[in-house]
Amino acid sequence: YMYFLRLGDDAIIGASPEMLVRSHGQRLDYRPIAGTRKRGATDAEDWMLGEEMRNDEKEVAEHTMLVDLGRNDLGRVSDYGSVGVEELMTIERYSHVQHLVTSLRGRLRDELDRFHALAACFPAGTVTGAPKIRAMEIIRELEPGTRGVYAGAVLYVDYADNLDSCIAIRTIELRDGVATIQAGAGIVADSVPEREYEECVSKARALFRAIELAETGL
Repeated sequence: YMYFLRLGDDAIIGASPEMLVRSHGQRLDYRPIAGTRKRGATDAEDWMLGEEMRNDEKEVAEHTMLVDLGRNDLGRVSDYGSVGVEELMTIERYSHVQHLVTSLRGRLRDELDRFHALAACFPAGTVTGAPKIRAMEIIRELEPGTRGVYAGAVLYVDYADNLDSCIAIRTIELRDGVATIQAGAGIVADSVPEREYEECVSKARALFRAIELAETGL
C-alpha cells in the first residue's frame, strides 16, 4: 500500500506492507503481520534468517496469538463458520525486513456493511496487543505521547460498496518542515529488549533511506 495525503500544509507519506481489512462484496480479507527479521546480505543468509524467524518459539507464539485475535475480530461481523485461514505464517520480504504473514478470510453477514467490518477490526491487534482493550489502556499509560496517524489506518471506499484499508506503519508525517518517523515492535514476556530495539531500527531504516534519496534528487 503506497499513499501520499496532502492535508493542508501537512502531508502523510507511506508504504505499508500490512492490510487492515478488505471488503469486496461480502468477502472479507484480513492479513496480520507479526514476526520480523532483517534482510540477509546474501540469498543464503536471507533464507537462514527467514527460517530462524519461522522456527522461533517467541515469534510463533506472538504470531499465533495475533492470528487468533484477528479471527475473533473478523468473526464478529462474519457468517458463522465462514472465517478460515488461507495461508499460515508465510514469509514476505521487503527492502530492509522480512515478516511472518497469515491470510484470513470470512463472509460478511447480510445485515452488515463494509464499515461494520472496519469497526470490528480497528485498531489492529498487531499494533495494540491482546487483550485489545486492556493493551490499549496500558499503551496510554506508558507511551509518552499520542501516536498520531501511526498505527491508524489509511483506506479507500468506492461506490460499489468495496473498502480496502492498510495499517499506517512505515509512514512519514511531514509538518512544519519536520519529518516524523515512528516504528514499533511487539513486546511479550520473553522479549529481548535489544532485539526489539533493533527490529524498530530495521523497520525505520527504509524510511530514512527514502528521505536521503529524495534529498539527493534520486
